[in-house]
Order: sequence, then C-alpha cells, then structure tokens
Amino acid sequence: MNKYLTLHPWHIIEEGFNGANQKSSESLFSIGNGRMGQRASFEESYSGETLLGNYIGGVYYPDPTKVGYWKHGYPAYFAKLVNTTSWIGIDIQIGKEKLDLAKCKVHDFLRTLNMQEGYLERSFIAEFPSGKQVKVHSKRFLSIVDREIGAVRYAITPLNFSSEIAITPYLDSNMKNDWANYGDRFSDPYYREAHKGEAYLTIETCKTNFHVCTGMKFAVVQNDKQVVINPELIAHETYVANTVKVQCLEGEETVIYKYAAILASLYYAKEELLETCAKLLHQAFHKGFESLLAEQAAAWIVKWEHSDVTIEGDVAAQQAIRFNIFQLNQTYTGQDPELNIGPKGYTGEKYGGVTYWDTEAYCLPFYLATSGEEAAKSLLLYRYKHLPKAIENAENIGLYGRAALYPMVTVNGEECHNEWEITFEEIHRNGAMAYAIYNYVRYTGDKNYLVEYGLEVLIALARFWQKRASFSTVKNKYVILGVTGPNEYENNVDNNWYTNILASWTLDYTQEVISYVKQVNPEKFHQIATKTKLQENDEILLWRKVRENMYFPKDEKLGIFLQQDNYLDKEQRLAKELDPSERPLNQHWSWDRILRSCFIKQADVLQGIYFFEENYDLETIKRNFDFYEPRTVHESSLSPCVHAILAAKLGYEDKAYEMYLRTARLDLDDYNHEVKEGCHITSMAGSWLAIVQGFGGMRVRNNELHFKPMIIPNWQFYAFKIIFRDNLLNIKVSKECVEIANESTAPIGVWVYDKRYLVEGKGLVNIM
Repeated sequence: MNKYLTLHPWHIIEEGFNGANQKSSESLFSIGNGRMGQRASFEESYSGETLLGNYIGGVYYPDPTKVGYWKHGYPAYFAKLVNTTSWIGIDIQIGKEKLDLAKCKVHDFLRTLNMQEGYLERSFIAEFPSGKQVKVHSKRFLSIVDREIGAVRYAITPLNFSSEIAITPYLDSNMKNDWANYGDRFSDPYYREAHKGEAYLTIETCKTNFHVCTGMKFAVVQNDKQVVINPELIAHETYVANTVKVQCLEGEETVIYKYAAILASLYYAKEELLETCAKLLHQAFHKGFESLLAEQAAAWIVKWEHSDVTIEGDVAAQQAIRFNIFQLNQTYTGQDPELNIGPKGYTGEKYGGVTYWDTEAYCLPFYLATSGEEAAKSLLLYRYKHLPKAIENAENIGLYGRAALYPMVTVNGEECHNEWEITFEEIHRNGAMAYAIYNYVRYTGDKNYLVEYGLEVLIALARFWQKRASFSTVKNKYVILGVTGPNEYENNVDNNWYTNILASWTLDYTQEVISYVKQVNPEKFHQIATKTKLQENDEILLWRKVRENMYFPKDEKLGIFLQQDNYLDKEQRLAKELDPSERPLNQHWSWDRILRSCFIKQADVLQGIYFFEENYDLETIKRNFDFYEPRTVHESSLSPCVHAILAAKLGYEDKAYEMYLRTARLDLDDYNHEVKEGCHITSMAGSWLAIVQGFGGMRVRNNELHFKPMIIPNWQFYAFKIIFRDNLLNIKVSKECVEIANESTAPIGVWVYDKRYLVEGKGLVNIM
C-alpha cells in the first residue's frame, strides 16, 4: 500500500509534492463529466514522469492485436480510447527559466479534489534555480452542465521579485497513448488556427476517422481588470498557442482564465464542429469562470442528493465511499446511449477505456438506485443495440443459428479482447447480460422492457448456452467444457459451477419471459419469434432438457459447490499461509504455478451464491463462504465487495469491514501498487454494494424493498439514499434504531428485519 493522502470526508488531499507519486495522483485526482475525462496532470510544464491523458467516450482507435502466437478467431484489434488534444496547458517562463516542478524546489504543495462541488484545486510555492519564488494557485473542472466545456483559473504571484512573465496558453495534440501495442499514433492533425486570445485545433483519429475539435479562449486579469494583450500567435502542425508578456509586480496576483470547448464528431456533424466549437467557447467565456463553477457546484449538489452515503465515526470509510461515488458519477451519467463504463473510466489507459462484463454485474445496481430507471435502461439498451454483433461473435467461434456471445471487451459490439483463455473461455459474461435484464426488471417493475427489448436478447443467450453445453454419457448430464470462470487463476477448466448455474438459470428465465410476453402481448411475441426465427416448441423443449439435466460439481462430504471439476485435487492451502513478499501472485509466480495452485483471484462460487442467494439456506452459504474465502487472494478489484456482502449476511462483522475497506480504499491506499494506471471505476460500484446490500442488507423481493441492517461497532451511524420506483428513501442505521425517511409524496411499503412498515409520503419510520 501507499498511504500518502490526508483523510477528509469530502476532499481528496495531497500535502507535499513527491514526484514518485505523480502518476498515481494523476489517476486519483482525475476529473470528468460522463462524456469526457482528464487525468490530473499539471497546467504548467512538467518534465518528470507523467501521463497527460485526455479522453472522450466512444472516440477510439482499433489498436492491432499483439500476441505471441496467433490463434484462429483472435480479434484483429483491441479498441482503445484515444488520448486527445490537451487543453489545460499554460507555460510560464521568467527570463530563461521555465516553471517546471521537476526542476524547481517545491514548497507548501497542496492538491485537493473537491468532490462535493466537482473541481480540482492546487497551490504551491516554486523556487527557481535563480532563487526567484512564485506562488501558484490553480482550479479547474469539466462541466457536468455544459458537457463540452472545461475551465481553468490559474493565478501566479511573484514573491521576491518583479519581472515580465511570459504566459503561453496552448492546445497540444501531440499526445500518445501509453498503452499502444506497437507504438502507433492514434490520431493525426487535421486543422489548426490561432487568433488573438483564442485558438482551435482539430484531430482525426486513425482508421476510425473521428474528428475532435478543441478550442481555447483566455483572458489575463490583474487587479480585477482584464489586461490588454498583444500576443505572439503560434500555429504548428500539432500545436497552437498565444504567448503574452505581462509585467508582474512582487506580491501582486496575475490570473489567467482559460476556457476550452471539446467537441467530437460522435455527437456533431464534422462540417459543423469548428463553428459549433467557437460558438460554445464564446458562450462559456462570456458566462465567466465563477458562474460556470457555481453551476457546477449546484449540479453536483443534486447528484449528491440522490447518491450520497454518510458514515459517522470513520473518516477513512467515509472518504472512500464518497470518492468512489464521485468517480462513478463523473464517469457515466446515462445521457449518451452510445457510451458505457470502462474499468478505468477516464482515469487511465489500462483496459483501453472500453466495456467489460463489470458493468452488468456490478455497476447496474448503483445506477438503478441512485440515478433512476433511465440511466440503467441506457446500459441495457447499449447491449441490445449490439445484439447483431454478439450473434456474429458466436458465429466466429462456430455457434450458429442466431445464438449470441456478448464480447468480453468492446466499444462497438465487436469482440476486441485478445487473450485466448479469456476471450473464448470466460463465457460467463453471457450470464451477466441475462442477469442484468432480470435485475433491472426486478428493481424497476418495468416488465415492458422484456416485451420491447429483453426477450429478443434472452432468446439469443439461451441458444448460446444450449449449443455450448454438451451431453456427457459418462455423467449422463449436460456439461460445459473448456471455460474460465470469474477466478482467472484457473483457465480451461470443465464445469465451472458459476458458469453452469448461470447457463441453467438463463435457460429457465428465458422460458419464463417467453410465457409472459405471449400472455401480455401475443402480437409482439409473434413479431419477436419471426424476427429471431424461434422454433418455439422444438427449441424450448431442448432448452428444458439441458436445464433439467445440467451437471453441477459438488462435494457431498464438505457440503460445498465445487468451483470446477477436480478442484479438490489441488494442494489445499490458505491465503494466510502465503509469504507476503510473494503477493500479488501474478507479479511473483509463474502462470503455471498459479494454475496448479488452489488460490482464487476473486469470488467465483461465491459470485453465484451472491446472485442467487435466495436459492440457498444460510448454512449452505456459510459452508461455501468458510471454505472459499480463506483460499481467495483478492487480487482482482472485483473480489472484496462480494465477500463483504456475504460476510455481512453471515454476521461476520470483522470480515465484512475488512473487505469493505479493501474495496472502498483500493485506489486511495493503492493496495495493488497499480493506481498509476488508472482507478478501478467499475469495482467502485462494489464498495457501494458493500454498504447498501452488505451492511444495509437491502434486497428486492416481491416488488418491495427488504432491509436487514447491521452496523460496524466503531461507526456511530451510516445512511444512504435509494431511488426505488419513483420514491426517494433515506435509510439511516445507528446502534439504537433504523430510520427510514420517505422524501417523496407517495407512500411506500418496506420490510425491516422481516416486518413490513408503511412509510407515508414525506413520512418517517423509526424501528428500534
């Protein structure tokens, strides 16, 4: 771990500058607005180790696949978000000395991410080799109101001299992606122009031909008056700038206000980009920094009204959950149906910034409960629109007849992941797609989604599972061979229990939905059956046969579900027996050694129990948890949250709290020594699940909310908000009572410790 941040309930704070932490801080202090995001690089020059990253959702480059040995069926590329034009840059030069924190002595450095109001702030004193000292204070944000706009307020004060200072606001498109397989450039310059006080630069992405137009406009202010400027205009192929020279007096502040408009052809016609960019840029300039910032703060207040979690008595836990909620809210808003959620969001380049199964398994419940039905529905529609590509993906591995295999990794519906044991074996992702439809309908009550969209997807998924299963004459059961479950420390195994249970459940759920749609809308069912070429009687009969005869590995003596065939043939050791110097295993052990070990990367059997816990009694859950958790090394960011939820259900307070802190502070404390690559955005939703479903015990049963809260001993209370079917509830849990406030006007029934309570509109219920 690397604990260098100051604890605070609403802020992420870095006190003192250490260049060794810079790339990690760039990830942790990232800002975004759902459509785009930016790492927390400096405005002024910095010659130290850095990743100056600016990313726009959906603007990608198909990076050619790089593997040691090509296998048939490998995708031709891995989609990666393009590192687009940097708009924040403001070079500062005093005489022959350029402001560069890698070359200056740095005093009183303070960097703060204000999560309550949505901006990044930084201050420091820099001492040049000449002995001159300047004080700098900067503040910037990406607007979640005007989602093409970014703004910077950059103030510089000479402390022990008076001098002319050269100020150069610029745009730079000479950006490279660190995670490029062959070092390719992902974009080329397309157009640039510089004018007095403003400049524009357009890039074109290679192969995909997206255009991104970035404009900047700035003003220099001294003593509350705008300075008249006569800039030197600079326009190189990949760089446009204005350089102005301003006389600065000792002790007097000079402020540069810089505004940017960033537009992509994903949302605007190419021929209109420049004109629209200039229009929006001028509107932002005239609105002014303080007005834009006030709108930003007001918009974030609204977001927090729906999604905040309060923890009293544990600042580390409080800071962590708010940090994770903040990053989730600035990564995805549901406003753009062509966007989804990348495992690193816009905070780094690992995983390419594209979509994994994490969204359906972990993120969907967060958006359901904090952003309402439409945001979550957009996540499902993203997959619905990609169904034709999922059918192509299944055909690519030899499964025909309109079966669908959703991609492990995608930006446009095509599979673009290129590790054989994951791309072609980690097929449990298909089950996550089906479960997400079920989860959405269960939570919202929107059964019309099944009629309009859901059934079509489910039919294709059911076909996949029926075709992927094969009949074993030895076992007299259907088996699923050659897979990788959620535990990626096992490859090419047979009968992964989690995969088999999801396959069986999907076949059953699809039949249930077919019956429902036939009953409520026969005409629509006929249209779907025709479109999908459903052979109803024959196919359903075959699905039922597979489902009723699916093989599930189990050890009767231990009373546990086996992770896969022959799991107990491995030498059984516990994670606590490992030498800490060997952790994480994937950085210290050969892959062969990992595959031969019993150690589990993340919840596997327990992931299935988490999804379908209502099917198992408490003793069954306990036996499986007690067996598998001690063998789990939690070297996936997605692991601790599931264990926290089940530990809370079992009353294991210490383990639940341990797992909560591990998932919530994974990035803030850099548990896996990798936060410099970006934050674990999708697993951040898991920390919210650990609070709400774990400690709060929230479940949906029979169209109503159920709670079985517990409280960590050192917490005075915790509280969270839930949007459920147009009701906004505030649930507060203390040692003395559970308090449920209905902030909406309609009454709602809720269950607490298996007893039903009616909470009137604007009413309050206390359960002692």
